[in-house]
Amino acid sequence: MADRDWRQRLRRGRQRAQIWARRHIPPGMRLVAGLLVMVGGLFGFLPVLGFWMIPLGLAIAALDVVPVWRWLRGRAGKRR
Repeated sequence: MADRDWRQRLRRGRQRAQIWARRHIPPGMRLVAGLLVMVGGLFGFLPVLGFWMIPLGLAIAALDVVPVWRWLRGRAGKRR
């Protein structure tokens, strides 16, 4: 039961961060912001920064990467 609880909180937190990033960060900057957050996560031994920033940065960067891949795949399909 407690195992499911922390997973739900983690999933809810990730979803909230993605929604916030989608609303407040322009599309071209989300990838850059996600990469910067992941780089900050590499300094997880520092008190403010933490290893928790790596999956958060990945989630934010994924908002821009998936549409780019879909767009490229659609363009490649039209050429054939």
